[in-house]
Amino acid sequence: MASQFCKPGSKNSRYRKTRRIKMNTPWKTDKWFVSPLNYDSEVTSKFNFPEKIKIHDITLRDGEQQAGLVFNKEEKIAIAEKLAEAGVHRIEMGMPAVSKQDQQAITEAAKRNLGAEIFCFSRCMIDDVKRAVDCGVDGIVVEIPASEHIIEHAYRWPLQKAIDLSIEATSFARDNGLYTVYFTIDATRADLNWVLNLIEKVATEGHMDALAIVDTFGVLSPHAVSFIVKKIKERIDKPLEAHFHNDFGLGTANTLIALAEGVEVAHTSVSATGERAGNASLEEVVLTLLTMYGMDIGIKTEKLYSLSKFVLGKIPGYKIATNRPIVGEKLYNVESGIIVDWIRKCGDKHILEAFP
Repeated sequence: MASQFCKPGSKNSRYRKTRRIKMNTPWKTDKWFVSPLNYDSEVTSKFNFPEKIKIHDITLRDGEQQAGLVFNKEEKIAIAEKLAEAGVHRIEMGMPAVSKQDQQAITEAAKRNLGAEIFCFSRCMIDDVKRAVDCGVDGIVVEIPASEHIIEHAYRWPLQKAIDLSIEATSFARDNGLYTVYFTIDATRADLNWVLNLIEKVATEGHMDALAIVDTFGVLSPHAVSFIVKKIKERIDKPLEAHFHNDFGLGTANTLIALAEGVEVAHTSVSATGERAGNASLEEVVLTLLTMYGMDIGIKTEKLYSLSKFVLGKIPGYKIATNRPIVGEKLYNVESGIIVDWIRKCGDKHILEAFP
């Protein structure tokens, strides 16, 4: 069954323990030179990273919500193939209820045995979950509004309806063999007690294999990330996933903090594509884990630049900022005299003295 495929301990799982980089100076290698303070025992002793960290890429669903961006079926399949080639563990292909073309792309990806697990997105509605089952996906992300103001004003529901729909839809997903991630929209702006009661009730009376902590509007501070993760862990014993938006430029930072608190799955998009300011960036999360935390999660970093170019090249009229972290075209162009002098004196042999 699909749910067995997704379980970390199953024989079919492609997940492995996150490999810790073991060397005398992990902050300085032949490929990077970051701060040794990242590896100081006073810093690392506070970490609670899980044994495995997984990337759940949302480029083809949340990323596609970027204004002006629409992927056709062929483009979705091509991007999914490149994500899988880069070693991404899970790919959220889209939402079957959105269009026939989305449904076809999801079904096709699920058939191709790309090496990554194929997920889709749905509302907490049995009809939506049925569509996911028909697509043959491994897992499903099931969304529900989780803040009182969104439930009452944007959906115009009584609060109880959010609970009832959640229990019904997640139970149906479980009964049909889908690994189920419960996704709480706008949870970070809601009353915390209400959110905790909601997820506890769904965990006990409905079903969730994992809970996504969702900062829909990117309004959570890094310190508050630590707080909410701890509070949720006190209430439910379920794997947690981090879904953080980037409205204040904190998507990547908040995701890293969540992982350090024991969250197991990072929701990312290629080059932070997504609605408004986008989501946590795939390449930023992966390379920060590798260089600053010494954690190799199995992503082929040499493929991230071409992946970004491929995806962003599909957006009409869009140009990557030349100083964008990791993938910017002019990151290593310098013109100030002192820096030019550094580079001239360092030469190729010591070039990392002048760059990270």
